[in-house]
Amino acid sequence: MRIEFTKMHGLGNDFVVINNLSRAISLSGENIRFIADRHLGVGCDQLLLIEPARNPENDFSYRIFNADGGEVEQCGNGARCFTRYVYDRGLTDKKAISMETLGGVITGHIEQDNQVRVDMGTPVFEPGQIPFSAEAEAETYELEALGNSWNISAVSMGNPHAVLVVDNVDAAPVNTLGPEIEHHARFPQRVNVGFMQVIDNSHIRLRVFERGAGETQACGTGACAAVVTGIRRGLLENNVQVSLQGGDLLINWDSRNNNNNVWLTGPTTYVFEGVIEL
Repeated sequence: MRIEFTKMHGLGNDFVVINNLSRAISLSGENIRFIADRHLGVGCDQLLLIEPARNPENDFSYRIFNADGGEVEQCGNGARCFTRYVYDRGLTDKKAISMETLGGVITGHIEQDNQVRVDMGTPVFEPGQIPFSAEAEAETYELEALGNSWNISAVSMGNPHAVLVVDNVDAAPVNTLGPEIEHHARFPQRVNVGFMQVIDNSHIRLRVFERGAGETQACGTGACAAVVTGIRRGLLENNVQVSLQGGDLLINWDSRNNNNNVWLTGPTTYVFEGVIEL
């Protein structure tokens, strides 16, 4: 089977995008792991599969697969690349594009200067809906890992996130503590782990150990999760610049109401087109 694809990235968080509007392509976990392999395949953090919307009120549906072959609910940088792809390929002439994901329906907006702004929906803090094992909702929780107790915030941005505040992201134990928390028993569907350094109330630095992918250059939902939990803790204002290893994202959340939506803005980049034989 020969498959045409497009390689894209959002601040170094890279994707293989495949047009499956005809629904002719069926990929196994083994196929996805091969495509994502940086030595044997194309190489990516996630694979994005574009499909027709199930609800005619929406424009498209898309499926998100991590490099380990597992399907996940949401991806902020993927949503930005998806939005740019379907618009630039003439698959729609809309500049506000609604897309169905496992995590719900979100809307991407084509902006000037190669920027894409995405309405990421409302954050979810209720533990059972994240999902996270806790007796009651709280701004922070104590979590035991690597023989120590860590203070975390937990939230879902369509996918589960744990966020830790650290003094310096460069020295943070991302690659040791990250996988321990990802697979922690209190997160039954595993979790993305963010390490946030607060520069001031409108600027943070962030590293994210992503579920099923490891540390990535940028994580859109991780940036949203860090900002909304920081706002809830009184550390941040409503508009925040998030500096990741791959570059900067802008996050806005009006915290006067937890039901207000989170907005994510950043650039997208095409890398190359290709065909792969499976």
